Amino acid sequence: MIRPVGRSLGLVALVTSLLVGCGGDPDPGQRANAPSATTRTGSPADDLAPGDAAGLSSEEISTGLTSPWGLAATREGTVLLSERDTGRLLRLEPATGETEALRTLPDVVPGGEAGLLGLALTPDESALLAYYTVEATSRIVSMPWDGERLGEPVVLLEGIPGGAGFHQGGRLVIGPDELLYVGTGDNGVPGSAQDTGSLSGKVLRLGLDGRPAPGNPFDNEVFSYGHRNVEGLAFDDQGRLWASEFGANAYDELNLIEAGANYGWPQVEGSGGEAGLTDPVVVWSTADASPSGLAFWDGSLWMAALRGERLWEVPLTGASASDQPSADLVEQPVGHYAGELGRLRSVLALPRDGGPGESGLLLATSNTDGRGEVRDGDDRVLLLRR
Repeated sequence: MIRPVGRSLGLVALVTSLLVGCGGDPDPGQRANAPSATTRTGSPADDLAPGDAAGLSSEEISTGLTSPWGLAATREGTVLLSERDTGRLLRLEPATGETEALRTLPDVVPGGEAGLLGLALTPDESALLAYYTVEATSRIVSMPWDGERLGEPVVLLEGIPGGAGFHQGGRLVIGPDELLYVGTGDNGVPGSAQDTGSLSGKVLRLGLDGRPAPGNPFDNEVFSYGHRNVEGLAFDDQGRLWASEFGANAYDELNLIEAGANYGWPQVEGSGGEAGLTDPVVVWSTADASPSGLAFWDGSLWMAALRGERLWEVPLTGASASDQPSADLVEQPVGHYAGELGRLRSVLALPRDGGPGESGLLLATSNTDGRGEVRDGDDRVLLLRR
């Protein structure tokens, strides 16, 4: 069963999950703690039967993609998509199934988990922001967008440690405060996650001009720290920021992000219950998750799982974090499409900001990323409705 975790408590996992690696050797100094009774833990016991997705229907809107990664959408429902390994930016029209290549970013250097990653549209839809790796670092650029074409990229932030080929983070989301939030990975250097002067292993908060947001806790771009690899960020309907995070060998995490908080990596994987460290709200065995994209839709958080090959739904209770333990913020997670679609990379709620488009959830597979079993039509983007 999956159970919610307390703010300072970890989630319970099966003993066998401790033996399952998620893609790497144990990091020096890492400790995987047994979750407390107040933590939520996800497991295959919470999967729905194949084909039964709690009233979800699915429609393919694009096929034949190569390692799709970032998703963004206009209020009218046009979808912009990045391909990690090709450096291409595409335009998808869910209503017609039309797919159009907009441009290729020539300085993208793919390899392993690196390449062209997260996307975000500015609130006025005048620019598309993109996160990608170059030779030894990662950067964020802004490209003018007129609704039809993308202009030349302008660098907003560079020097994010990269080049290791793994633990690259890469997710972008613009909050209700119209600031840009960025998930980064530790780039294979676990200790950097605890260095508040480093951009790796963090959630960053920036203005749309790329400068550190006013009020950041460390007078730089860093908003929270102690992260291993954040590939999912989403705001819920209360304006709270959530992050999905890859663990090492025992626990993957769903965290509620707060300014200045330390999420424990590399000292703790999962929950530690230690003073000064913030524990996850939900944890999973790395075999059941290896989480990437995250979205809020229809009262739940939806988390795409790569190795776990399922879409995790984490219903929110509506409780306020200010007066409730975090165990009370979520209900038991439910797994959808277990093994049916393969590796799942990204999710995005539609319509954007109350636009006229039909409500739904975009879901992108990741079977052509070198770690999956490629199926006819892969990779694909689906539109889910309930």
